[in-house]
Amino acid sequence: MAFARSRQALAVAGVLGLALGVTACGTGSDKKSSKASSPECAAYEKYQGHDGKKVTIYSSIRDIEADRLTQSWKEFENCTGIKIDHEGSGEFEAQLGVRVDGGNAPDLAFIPQPGLLKRFADAGKLKPAGADTKAMAEANYSPDWLKYSTVDGKFYGAPLGSNVKSYVWYSPKMFKEKGWTVPETWDDLIKLSDTIAGTGLKPWCAGIESGDATGWPATDWIEDLMLRMTSPEVYDQWTTHGIPFNDPQVAGAVDKAGMILKNEKYVNGGFGGVKSIATTSFQEAGTPITAGKCALHRQASFYANQWPQGTKVAEDGDVFAFYFPAVDPAKGKPVLGGGEFVTAFADRPEVQAVQTYLASGEYANSRAKIGDWVSANKKLDLANVPNPVDKLSVQILQDPKTVFRFDGSDLMPAAVGAGTFWKGMVDWINGKDTATVLNGIESSWPK
Repeated sequence: MAFARSRQALAVAGVLGLALGVTACGTGSDKKSSKASSPECAAYEKYQGHDGKKVTIYSSIRDIEADRLTQSWKEFENCTGIKIDHEGSGEFEAQLGVRVDGGNAPDLAFIPQPGLLKRFADAGKLKPAGADTKAMAEANYSPDWLKYSTVDGKFYGAPLGSNVKSYVWYSPKMFKEKGWTVPETWDDLIKLSDTIAGTGLKPWCAGIESGDATGWPATDWIEDLMLRMTSPEVYDQWTTHGIPFNDPQVAGAVDKAGMILKNEKYVNGGFGGVKSIATTSFQEAGTPITAGKCALHRQASFYANQWPQGTKVAEDGDVFAFYFPAVDPAKGKPVLGGGEFVTAFADRPEVQAVQTYLASGEYANSRAKIGDWVSANKKLDLANVPNPVDKLSVQILQDPKTVFRFDGSDLMPAAVGAGTFWKGMVDWINGKDTATVLNGIESSWPK
C-alpha cells in the first residue's frame, strides 16, 4: 500500500509537525504542568485531567491507515497524558462480538455498520455518548449522519472517517493515449467497456476477497445501482425490509451489475475470468490499471491508499476517479457512501474524553493533513485535504444538496448485511443465479 511522492512529502511534513508538537508539549513527568499552557496544546485543555490513563480502541483499520491513525492523535496523547492503544483487524466484524461476549470488550470501537451498532445497542452492550460528545457531534455533523448512530432515541457516537463509494477509478494517461472519454451515463459506460474490450484488453478489474468480510465490494455495486435504478425512498425501503430482498427492483439492480461483473469479455483484467473476482483481494483489485492490464475499477474514495508506491493520484496523473454514472440522469446524482462510528463499551472519564475529541474539528483537520482521508465533519477545512479525490469527496459530503445514502449492507441487520448479503454475492460471482441468491438472503432476514 502506498501513495504518491507528493503525498509522501506531505505526510513527512505532518510527522515533523507532530514531532515539534510533542517536543513543545513535553513527554516527561516534569513537564506535566506545562502541557495545558503551551500554545500547541491549547486545543486540548478541555481534555486534561487524565494523565497516565489508557484507552483501548478496536477497528478494522490496518496497515498504513492504522499508522496514520496513530500519528493523527499523537499530539493529543502528549498534551493530555492519555495513552491510546489501537488495534486493527481484518476480522473485526466477527471478532468484536466474540470479545464483547467474552468480557474483553475494547473501550472504544470504530463500527462501520449501523446495523451492527444497533445490535450492540439493543443488547445493552454500548454506552450512550456523554453530553460533551453529543454536543460536539451535533455541532460538527448533519442530522443525516447522526441518525445512523442513534438507536431508540439514544445517541451512541459520532462518525470518524467517511468515504464516497460512487467512484470508478481509471488512468487519465491511458484514456488520453487511447482517445477514450469519461462516461456520463450508464449507457456510455457500457459503450466504453465494449470499445475497450474490442482492443483485446479486459476493461474491468475487480476483487471481493476481504477475509471474514469477503463479498462486501460486490454489495456496493448493488447498492449504487439500487440508488440509480429506483429512488432514495425505495432504497430506504430496501435497507429496512420495507420491500423484500427478492423484490423485482432488487433483482434488476443485481442483473444490471452482472452486465459487467459476470461478463467474461469484461472481467477480470490482470487476474483471470469472472470467478477470479471472488479470490482477488479488494486491496489488490485495482492495481492492474497501473500496469495497463485493465482500464476501470469501481471502488470508494479510500482506495487512494491502495495504489503502488509512486503512483500519482490526480486528474492528470497515473490514476484518478470519476463519478459512477447515473442510469437515468434525470434522477439526479445520488451518492453512496460509508464511514465508521466511534462507539463506547466503557464510560470512564478518559474514554469519554477521547470519544469527544474524535468528534471534534481539531481531530478531523489533524487527520486530514496527514493525507488520504475523508470526513463529513463540517469543521474540516478543504485546505487541509491534499489528495484531489479526497477533496472532491469532502466537497460532495459537505454540499447540502447532495442526495447521500449510507452503504446499504451496513444499514441492514448484521445477520444479513454482514452475513448472507456478503456470502450471497460470493455465490453469485461463482455462478449461482440471481433469483436463488436473493431468495436465500430474503429468507435470512430476522423475523
